[in-house]
Amino acid sequence: MADDRPKQPAVADATDAITPVQESTERVHAVNSRADKAAQFIAEHGEVTFTYEEERRVLRRIDLRILPLILGAYFFQQLDKSSLSYVSIFGIMEDANLKSTEYSLLGSILYIAQLIFQPLAAFLLVKLPTGKVIGTAVICWGACAAIMAACTNFGSLLALRFLLGTFEAMIAPSCLAVTQMWWRRSEQTLRASYWNAMNGVTFIVGSLVTYGLGHVVSDKIYRYQTIFLFCGVLTVLFGIVFIIFMPDSPMEAKYLTEREQLVAVERLRANQMGVASRQWKWDHVKETFTDFKTLLWFILIVAISIASGGISTFGNLILKDFGFTNFNAILFSMPTGAIQIVVIIGSAWVATRIGRKGLVITGLACLPTLGTVLMLTVPRNENNKGVLLLAYYLVQCLGAITPMVYAWSAQNTGGDTKKKTSSAMMFMGMCTGNIIGPFLYNTRDAPLYRPGLIGNLVLFVTVGVLGLLIPMYLMYLNRWHAKKREELGKQANVVDESMVRRKDMQESKAVELEQNEQATRNIEEDNGLNDLPDLRNEDFIYVY
Repeated sequence: MADDRPKQPAVADATDAITPVQESTERVHAVNSRADKAAQFIAEHGEVTFTYEEERRVLRRIDLRILPLILGAYFFQQLDKSSLSYVSIFGIMEDANLKSTEYSLLGSILYIAQLIFQPLAAFLLVKLPTGKVIGTAVICWGACAAIMAACTNFGSLLALRFLLGTFEAMIAPSCLAVTQMWWRRSEQTLRASYWNAMNGVTFIVGSLVTYGLGHVVSDKIYRYQTIFLFCGVLTVLFGIVFIIFMPDSPMEAKYLTEREQLVAVERLRANQMGVASRQWKWDHVKETFTDFKTLLWFILIVAISIASGGISTFGNLILKDFGFTNFNAILFSMPTGAIQIVVIIGSAWVATRIGRKGLVITGLACLPTLGTVLMLTVPRNENNKGVLLLAYYLVQCLGAITPMVYAWSAQNTGGDTKKKTSSAMMFMGMCTGNIIGPFLYNTRDAPLYRPGLIGNLVLFVTVGVLGLLIPMYLMYLNRWHAKKREELGKQANVVDESMVRRKDMQESKAVELEQNEQATRNIEEDNGLNDLPDLRNEDFIYVY
């Protein structure tokens, strides 16, 4: 494990990739065949110590290469997925002869496909190289989005939306897997918020693109077809770039030196989560489905996704019924993107600083609750447009809750297969909610949409309550693990290095001593690198 023990000056030199490794390979480690690939990598190359400055340099290189790629992948997924909402006010229902229920089904079928293929996505992310899997998925769903331009009826649109969802089933869990694979737990919340903030960027860019392309009128092609074609072709081009530049894991990152690869892997040991095993383990799957905290997060993600699914599909129609024209409805939806960017990243920063995601989620739930109450009580007329618009923007703050749940669940799950299956459960919950959400709304309920808004209000309150209850269960699990450590002759109270900045470790002697004590643990004794799931790993510490 990375530590601050005294070492020769050559170790701190990031340009020297060989000497420190050679010094530490005198001790040969016996690695379990079921161990993580990171354990095998460390056993082959030797353990390494490093300074805070060196780790920061490696982190910067990771941020500059990995982060833009997953930001782009998530952006294009959201852009292609949301294109149906963008074209909703440009006559797709009339041009493709769609009924209201058929339009709702087009919104839901994508999530039905994602729901069906989440288990396969989890399996592929464990067994196959992550970078290649994501890049291939991006190219395939981009092609589907472009081909949708040729669809002029409900049946063909339904088939292509299903295929789009099939390939997009990979992207969200893979972005989460990449976040777990490259960053320490203390860094994961902010990184996850960055790629989830692409929802907001998509709102802005998608609205601008739609506004521009919506003015293109042709006798040979409908406006919605132009938008589908534009988004799809851009996505395919990005997918090619992704395959070329995305490494499959820190151990296989050719753009890093050998020493930088070792630092990138060694710094993750404190996570007690493993990196990549490439082995599918059914005992991990069983633990996932019997893990009560995973069930609680599943309920939480379903609740917020039902509300999100309805608002995202009918958002522009709701704005239009406030009294805005088609084009003004698009323009006024643009601030929604900026609001989501600020709220997603801002709430992640707050959660990182105070170390309490449950409390932040409850606070976030209060904003859409207030917005929904306003939309239910304020009359629709010319004088109330400003208040209704403010209410709509408050409801859009719900977008910050979903990434917080993703990060919270991911940080509290250990073991490669369990991480992927737990993520699959979260995204299955997200898909389930988004399937149900659009059916809470119906164009017959315009302009008030009371049934859908009342349903959302109940869900927001549920989310707030769960945000307070889940940390209580996590505290119980930490006490249980402390008791197990004590029974095994280990120290009951340990420092969670993964949630402490290395700079802070250097400034705290108490933490440094604890770190040095834990650093003496061999690879064979490292439960995280031996790919133990969190409930069976007494060294795993849950975060609230």
